[in-house]
This record gives sequence, C-alpha cells and structure tokens, in this order.
Amino acid sequence: MKSSRTARLGTIVAGLAVLGTLTACTGPASSTTATSASPVAEAAESRTVELPRLSADAALEAATAALDSCRASGVGFVTVSVVDRFGQVQAVVRGDGAAEHTLSASAEKGYTAAAFGANTSELTERLPEGGGATLRDLEGTLFLAGGVPIKVGTATIAGIGVGGAPDGMVDEGCAVAGAAVLAEDAAS
Repeated sequence: MKSSRTARLGTIVAGLAVLGTLTACTGPASSTTATSASPVAEAAESRTVELPRLSADAALEAATAALDSCRASGVGFVTVSVVDRFGQVQAVVRGDGAAEHTLSASAEKGYTAAAFGANTSELTERLPEGGGATLRDLEGTLFLAGGVPIKVGTATIAGIGVGGAPDGMVDEGCAVAGAAVLAEDAAS
C-alpha cells in the first residue's frame, strides 16, 4: 500500500517539475496567452470555421411537433430524434408505447438525412441493387423513409428522424411536420 502511494506521489512531483520547467521557459502563464491581435490568434482564426447548429429549444420544438403530427395520425407510438449535422442527438421525444428499436431508428434516419442532405425516402431510391458494399453499410445510417434534413439556405445543419409507424412514409410525414415548425419560425 505504501509503495503505490509513493509511486503516485513521485508521478505528481515529476509532473509538477515538468510544469515548472515549461513555465520557466515560456514565462508566466499570463504572458503566453494569445490575444486577438497576435499573429498566432489571427492564424488560428483563419483556419477555423463556425458551423450553425439548432438551439436546444428549437430541436425540442421540432421533435415535439413531429410527435404531435404522428399522434394526430393515430401513430403516437413513435420516437422522434433531432440530430446535428454530425449525428449527435440534440432532442429525443419518445411517444407512449414506442418500442426500443425506435430510439436508434429515429436517430439513424435523422443522421442519414442530415449527412446526405435529402429525405431518406429519396435516398433509398438512389441505392444500387446487387451485391457488394453500398451506402447502406455506413455505420450509423438507416436508409428507410422517415428522415428529413433541416436546412438553412442550402446548407444542411441537422436532421429529424421518426421511427415506429407501420409505414415509413407516415414517419416521414411526421418528420416533415417537425421541420416545418422551424421554417415557420424563420419566416416570422
């Protein structure tokens, strides 16, 4: 017990010694902080991009509107997921009685729509027939109707996916209703 404490203490002391050496070489931390006027900060700024993303409130509003649309159609047992451009879930609304598989199906449909910038029903028509690897093999994607991209201008920033209705086109209709709420908000 004592030897493991000694080893950990040695590691901490060595780490502090390295930190002290770095501080001695570069000066105090306050002098190494880059300001917006420094060439380093300007170079870093010119090499980065800002990507638009839905707010949490907007994502939840779209998901709720999609579930409400499904409920009005008599299929409130679905799950709705809103994901960002990279497939990270921003909002999930799971209807009463939604099966477990609808959680992943809705997120994967949303991501597929966001990644390809098109409704998933349209994407299924583009897939080649026959053997071999296809887009269907991409991890995290699901080429079934029910996913709709969310765009700002021509740029896709998110996707909304619905899973669980007996027909994928019903899922997609609900997703369209969710995305439409965001378009209405932008128009007003």
